[in-house]
Amino acid sequence: MARIVMKFGGTSMAGLERIRASAARVKREVDAGNQVAVVVSAMAGETDRLVNFCREASPLHDNSEYDVVVSSGEQVTAGLLAIVLQSMGVAARSWLGWQLPLHTSATHSAARIRGMDTDGIAETLDSGVVATIPGFQGLTEGGRITTLGRGGSDTSAVAVAAALKADRCDIYTDVDGVYTTDPRIVPRARKLEKITFEEMLELASVGAKVLQTRSVELAMKQHVKLRVLSSFRDVPGTDIVAEEEIGEHFVEDQLITGIAYNRAEAEVTLTRVADKPGSVAAIFKPLAANEVNVDMIIQNIADADGRTDVTFTVPRTEVPRVMDMLAAVQDEIGYESASYNDRVAKLSVVGVGMKSHTGVAATMFTALGERGINIDSITTSEIKISVLIAEEYVELAVRVLHSAYGLDDEEAAA
Repeated sequence: MARIVMKFGGTSMAGLERIRASAARVKREVDAGNQVAVVVSAMAGETDRLVNFCREASPLHDNSEYDVVVSSGEQVTAGLLAIVLQSMGVAARSWLGWQLPLHTSATHSAARIRGMDTDGIAETLDSGVVATIPGFQGLTEGGRITTLGRGGSDTSAVAVAAALKADRCDIYTDVDGVYTTDPRIVPRARKLEKITFEEMLELASVGAKVLQTRSVELAMKQHVKLRVLSSFRDVPGTDIVAEEEIGEHFVEDQLITGIAYNRAEAEVTLTRVADKPGSVAAIFKPLAANEVNVDMIIQNIADADGRTDVTFTVPRTEVPRVMDMLAAVQDEIGYESASYNDRVAKLSVVGVGMKSHTGVAATMFTALGERGINIDSITTSEIKISVLIAEEYVELAVRVLHSAYGLDDEEAAA
């Protein structure tokens, strides 16, 4: 007997027929003798609807009340799934975030998980009852409902799996695994049987939509076994595992594991910043204080006057706020002008094989250069290279690099 956490996304919960299909998958695990806790998202589109209600009610709404509103979508699906399971003869009950409880920080709309009490839900599972749990929501020390940020149900599922010491956490979604890149852009993209936590974390952080970044980070930290599976097809998925489980032979042979892209970033440039200690800190302090995520950062060599340009990327939706923040501290920073470009995209190649291979960057730059694709900015890590390019070239660039690194599935092309 295994203890399993199953997580179903919004498309898997989009209406009663899909909820019944998800319930059938849960019943299959129960019939196999397993203990099952299920974490659910709201129905597809429901969270957006609730968010819009809050914005229409007041553009400057209280985030603690926002959390009360937007967390209700998952409550509906958790209750409906329990009802459907009961109708199938499966004992089930729902547990809301405050009933567990799932403890979080008090940062409303972007709370961080602090821990979870497991006595009640463990007793439920031990008695053979399926627990259905709304993802995305938790509780502050003061007893207020919080939400974990968009896509937070994945993180909820991993947190539940870690707290319950589950044998694995199965993430059911509208794709049947993790691919070498977006198959809508590259039809010859290959589904991966396994991928390391590090690779999945890098891919998620640079634009891959399969899993939320925080969920992968938490699973890696807590040693939670993850699988990505299709809600709609009975086919093998992708296992996300520690690097030692991949096998040395695979790591040596597989140079690049995947290619991801992100159209949701913008490039901000400050010209003629004083090149002196503290200047760059003055740029990023207000952004950090306002929880703006800064990604790529480039500082040019200072000119003869001791001035330099600083370029960095932020989420595209944050540009108006960022420009206001920078204007407010212009005198302190001492820059001449501020501008932004929101027609860029970040393109990244990821693979643990980079640790033991040379020439990865040369292949990338050569392939893009031969197709006339200019590179604006470059950042690297041990297993990732990211470049900023004009948004109009992103799909071409993905296809070019997918072929350049030998990732095309020849059978799919036949």
